[in-house]
Amino acid sequence: MGEASGFRRLLYRTPIHRWTIRPRGPVEVTTPLASLWPGDAARGRALVGGELVLGGRAFTLPDLGWAPADAPAEWRAALHGFDWLADLHDLGGDVGRRRARELVGLWLDRHQRWEPLAWRPDVIGRRIGAWLGHYGFFCASADDDFRDRVLASLAAQSRHLSRVLDDARPGSARIAAVKGLALAAVGLTGLEALLASALAGLDRALAEQILADGGHASRNPSVHLAVLRDLIEIRHALRLARIAPPPALTQAIEAMSAMLRYLRHGDGCLALFNGSSEEPGALIDAVIHQSESRARLAVGAPDFGIERLHAGRTAVFVDCGRGAAADGPLHAGPLSFEVSIGRERLIVNLGGAGLLPEEWSVAQRATAAHSTLTIDDTNAVRLEAGASPPAIEVRREEADGQAWLDASHDGYVDRLGASHRRRLYLSADGEDLRGEDLVTGAAGRPYQLRFHLHPRAQVSLAQNAAAALLRLPSGGGFRLRVSGGRLDLGEAIYLGRPGEMKRTQHVLVTGVLDGQTALKWALRREGKR
Repeated sequence: MGEASGFRRLLYRTPIHRWTIRPRGPVEVTTPLASLWPGDAARGRALVGGELVLGGRAFTLPDLGWAPADAPAEWRAALHGFDWLADLHDLGGDVGRRRARELVGLWLDRHQRWEPLAWRPDVIGRRIGAWLGHYGFFCASADDDFRDRVLASLAAQSRHLSRVLDDARPGSARIAAVKGLALAAVGLTGLEALLASALAGLDRALAEQILADGGHASRNPSVHLAVLRDLIEIRHALRLARIAPPPALTQAIEAMSAMLRYLRHGDGCLALFNGSSEEPGALIDAVIHQSESRARLAVGAPDFGIERLHAGRTAVFVDCGRGAAADGPLHAGPLSFEVSIGRERLIVNLGGAGLLPEEWSVAQRATAAHSTLTIDDTNAVRLEAGASPPAIEVRREEADGQAWLDASHDGYVDRLGASHRRRLYLSADGEDLRGEDLVTGAAGRPYQLRFHLHPRAQVSLAQNAAAALLRLPSGGGFRLRVSGGRLDLGEAIYLGRPGEMKRTQHVLVTGVLDGQTALKWALRREGKR
């Protein structure tokens, strides 16, 4: 439905609203919950010192305030969500526990009254999940007054959340809100009646967001991972309360776990499409373990739209989807691809992890930030709000261990009168990847074909700039040959992990389209150094 109306915003600020959501009696924990996910002790140590890192961006918390005034809104939303309690929990000891109590106490002092950001439905949902999940760590051994304040606040936030659940933003934010309400309903006295609303909201969200192949509608692997974590937490809480999880929840976890495995490179981390991060391999392992899924690795993703070719030690991922239905703006990377060899990444998209500065949040969505073909330095997808993603056609075949992929998109048709088709072939041993990029139309316009390289890969031109030699840290190498066009090397920035901007290079092929252009290229393994 969207944000609360102006009238309701005024109502939420009144004593009447605060009176209607306050608990009617003592609140107790009926079902002790525990966080399922690892934290980061190094971040916890920094937080004890006053610095909080969220989405890769660090800010110093004010001594007497709660949120830094210069922090962006989504950073402050993550602060109010309290997922960072896991970092203090991982740090452990009295130091981490005292810091957690201090920050929760400051929040109780300053944010008990409704305000748009701190009381946004998804933020409340994350905060409830964090406070209940880490209750035993920071609250169980606290004095009675502190415990009573925390529990009373949890009850009030949960009652408010039950009223505004349908106001949650579409996509993963809605599932975060549902999670908070479900955990409160099974974890606290007097809130049992809220479970029906939570499960009804969950049922609607699953129907809207989980695609037939098990992918999330955002088409963002990081969002997919976050949603799966929330669903596993809901199931875990229901089981502890001896409530049978709904079949739709069980089925979604099973299908999403299989898709999560599918989206991993050989290093155990995620492919970079539609704004995703690599994500920590240990976290992904934990999510897969907690999913309890026995489903096999997905064999394709026709709805999620990321095709995966695998042979030998080589994995190739190609974006063949129509954009995202929710959870952020469109990315202009149709037919972009990534390649990893064993546990090493070779060809990548530049990524867009974490909370990026404004200038980078747009640049990382551009076609030029992806390993694909750009025409006339124009994005293949309109990036403005409300733009429609391009239509994509895809066909794949496999035989005797070999794989073929044939895909095309019409993102340039309306503006430049051109269509882009990409054909890929991967040999059975994974040591020969061949591609062909065909462009119909746009005669006389320049093109740019990019192969972005992972920062740990090395590159040099060979054969009088007719080929590029790509080297991996292990010493393994590949020769990239391209027929037609001028071959050069260029500088780029890799944004695969939150807070990290690493310099890297790309192989750039440039030329002029002739109305029916075919660019053929081959990436073949060379002997080890």
